[in-house]
Amino acid sequence: MQLDNRVIAITGGARGLGYAMAEHLGRQGARPALLDVDRQALDEGVSRLHQAGIEAGAFVVDVADEASVQQAFADVAASLGPVSGLVNNAGILRDALLVKARDGKVEKRMSLEQWQQVIDVNLTGVFLCGREAATQMIEAGHEGVIVNISSISRAGNMGQSNYAAAKAAVVSLTTTWAKELARYGIRVGAVAPGFIETDMTASMRQDMLDKLTAGVPLQRLGQPENIAQSVAFILANDYFTGRVIECDGGLRL
Repeated sequence: MQLDNRVIAITGGARGLGYAMAEHLGRQGARPALLDVDRQALDEGVSRLHQAGIEAGAFVVDVADEASVQQAFADVAASLGPVSGLVNNAGILRDALLVKARDGKVEKRMSLEQWQQVIDVNLTGVFLCGREAATQMIEAGHEGVIVNISSISRAGNMGQSNYAAAKAAVVSLTTTWAKELARYGIRVGAVAPGFIETDMTASMRQDMLDKLTAGVPLQRLGQPENIAQSVAFILANDYFTGRVIECDGGLRL
């Protein structure tokens, strides 16, 4: 898909990986629609894009809320036009061990709230936004691409029952949607990042960062731009669908 003047919606687009995607795709001619729950961060992100000469729009959304998602996508269509692409990037962490015990007594457990919050945003949000984007693409009568952001943690990672389950399910959605939506000219792919240099990793102690990077064959964290490049590849390659790009520096958990 050629990106010139294409409206690409990016959830979690106000900062981090989402913003890097918006900037990268915008420089290729796309018109990013940044969707995020944080209005201030959205306005700041869109302002920076405008200063770089990139046409973009800001749209507040709670991806876990059906009515909010429907309204946000309606606003995108009214402001910029129907979406041609969607990057399902919004996500949260609520890490905890399933159970933590000492001397045969369980002291802590992952709460249902911790489980449900992550599933609501990282999985249900992908479903709601994917459904809305596919509807717009079909009714607009043009081709489209949905890119779901999974994670290296989809293979399972200690302390992340909720996150790993959601990110594994996102890959299953990717494969399923690729089969269902191909008849409408819609491709669906996924990117599974490894450990990327973001605000979250920047706040970690140096010894923890050293431990994190020690297992990466390339001996460094990835950059947000690396993930943006992977997303751009899926959008551009018209024979890519139903598959996952693993961008993790060769790391295996």
